[in-house]
Amino acid sequence: MDTFKTLEIKESIFENNNIQADLLRDEMKREKVFLLNLMSSPGSGKTTTLVSTIETLKGEMNIGIMEADIDSDVDAHTIAQTGTRVIQLHTGGMCHLDADMTRQGLTGLNTDNLDLAILENVGNLVCPAEFDTGAAKNAMILSVPEGDDKPLKYPLMFSIADVLLINKIDTIDYFDFDLEAVKARARKLNPNITIIPISAKTGQGVELWADWLRNQVRVWNQT
Repeated sequence: MDTFKTLEIKESIFENNNIQADLLRDEMKREKVFLLNLMSSPGSGKTTTLVSTIETLKGEMNIGIMEADIDSDVDAHTIAQTGTRVIQLHTGGMCHLDADMTRQGLTGLNTDNLDLAILENVGNLVCPAEFDTGAAKNAMILSVPEGDDKPLKYPLMFSIADVLLINKIDTIDYFDFDLEAVKARARKLNPNITIIPISAKTGQGVELWADWLRNQVRVWNQT
């Protein structure tokens, strides 16, 4: 019979990451840079939403974007076309970013003179929800074509999100998507979540989303 010692390390890994995340938040607070962690599954419209956000807030605040992917730099090229400061982060096969990886990204981005830094996390609804990146707030996107059952399948993601953007709302007539059911399921998991239906393509709801960001940045700098 084999004898060996089993060491449970998951808790300590998360504990160390949480410490690093708190340190990073403190640094961003002193620098007056609001860091947003944006999460979703692939194809939900994260990059298109970012482009709409940049266009709406252009002239009001300085924005920097970190595009995280396992590989490719397609999204960074899209953001660069807006004239916004952007950096591409390759995770080397990892399906999420943690606080230390986010810190490396911010160093590469250069946060000097930034008001808002947005991390577009790796596209999936599992791993990114498990790691605190050091962001001031967590945002997630659920697109209409993905279905209204996602809060039932991925409860942690909805539990840790401060704001839920329901994107591609302009397609709701073409899919079996119950908007009120999604809202109810999300609020059951997270009573304090803010829910904003948007269409990054048509601009519907984007101003409400921009208002949420304006308020968060203002509060971050005042407290």
